[in-house]
Amino acid sequence: MKKILFIFLSLFLTQKAFANQPVDWQLGFQKAASESMREIVAFHDKLLLPIIIAISVFVLFLMLYACVRFRASANPNPSKRTHNVAVEVLWTLIPCLILIVIAVPSFKILYKQDAIPKADLTIKAIGYQWYWGYEYPDENIIFDSYMIEEKDLKADQPRLLAVDNEVVVPVNKVVKVLITANDVLHAWALPSFGVKRDAVPGRINETWFKAEKVGTYYGQCSELCGIKHAFMPITVKVVSEDEYEEWLSEAKEKFANSKIKTDNLKLASK
Repeated sequence: MKKILFIFLSLFLTQKAFANQPVDWQLGFQKAASESMREIVAFHDKLLLPIIIAISVFVLFLMLYACVRFRASANPNPSKRTHNVAVEVLWTLIPCLILIVIAVPSFKILYKQDAIPKADLTIKAIGYQWYWGYEYPDENIIFDSYMIEEKDLKADQPRLLAVDNEVVVPVNKVVKVLITANDVLHAWALPSFGVKRDAVPGRINETWFKAEKVGTYYGQCSELCGIKHAFMPITVKVVSEDEYEEWLSEAKEKFANSKIKTDNLKLASK
């Protein structure tokens, strides 16, 4: 009974009720934390939903009208007509116009997501079976990110979403993400940022985001990649610039790529 009541109430909740991670019985988007996601939510709520509702109501009305108006008892001698030019033109033209109305803002949002602005930070995400590896190419940092097992979770860590090594980025900075895979198809997805890109072996895809709020944001692999597909989450921690610089100095020691260091020393000696 409690679950049914929660579902009913969630139909009337605003986006403010949603956290930056999935919650039980959630029916809407996660809370937007970037301009791209806000535009996606606005596109859905202000354009797609009204159109969907209007079409559904119209079709329901037609079905009820046809059932009542053309029932057998009211039409003992049914019509023999097979064509109606006006109706056929309308049911072809109106859907085309609806698709054009949807397409224009949709293309604008897609283009904005694909046009990557000048990046303040670049991160490379590599999908493995079944975890994520990350590199900060400009900072000589490389680390793997594994899901924390349920028995090892702390009180504030969500099940199936918390990881041992989080991606850390500064707030209000353009972050460019290079995405690839080492074995099979994966997908790097962060709903709060409106980001989702396939990770394809032998190919590098690109995406970007600009987090507007400090906090921890969760995502997951969104491509069926094998038996542990559900156990390779994505965690991005957005911090202030000062906190990011502090983390960076620690990460350069903890996650420094020794191979790159050795190669640089060899080049320097030459």
